[in-house]
Amino acid sequence: MPSRWTEANVYPDMWVDPDDDPRNTDEASPDGELATLQDYTGNYRLTLRMKCDGLTPEQLARRSVPPSTMSLLGLVRHLAEAERDWRNWITPETAPKLYGPKDAAFDDAVGDQAMVTTAFADLAAEQAATDAVLLSYEDLGARAGDDATAIRELWVHRIEEYARHCGHADLLRECVDGRVGQ
Repeated sequence: MPSRWTEANVYPDMWVDPDDDPRNTDEASPDGELATLQDYTGNYRLTLRMKCDGLTPEQLARRSVPPSTMSLLGLVRHLAEAERDWRNWITPETAPKLYGPKDAAFDDAVGDQAMVTTAFADLAAEQAATDAVLLSYEDLGARAGDDATAIRELWVHRIEEYARHCGHADLLRECVDGRVGQ
């Protein structure tokens, strides 16, 4: 077993063994559409946090898959921005961009502890704010915003966005320190 990982014994390059994975529970699958959407969203959010766990600010900001400007820190910042954008689609009072022009979330990510702390705080705040807006709609088929976007569509789009970026995070993390996804 490689000495660099201490939590996983069966699959030593993963974060934890499958039996210890916080996303795997003995609970029944959620009942109902909204509960299912929330469960998938929560699992992908947790996956992203797990992929960033245990890295230094410099490692989080490393663009480990050239020529891409993506980094794990950039993904965290991008997803905070995306949460805000989704909320802005359906609320009358739009919030300004968190990080400036397009791709600034990636391009401006640097290995600084203050930036890392802020990025994770921004992500948590934006997730909570978007959750609150979406949960205020009892009918997932309700349409909101200038484009009359269905609330269900926003939930599904969020899941798709997190799933795609968790795949990116797998590659980024493996190139940073060899740890592979699960």
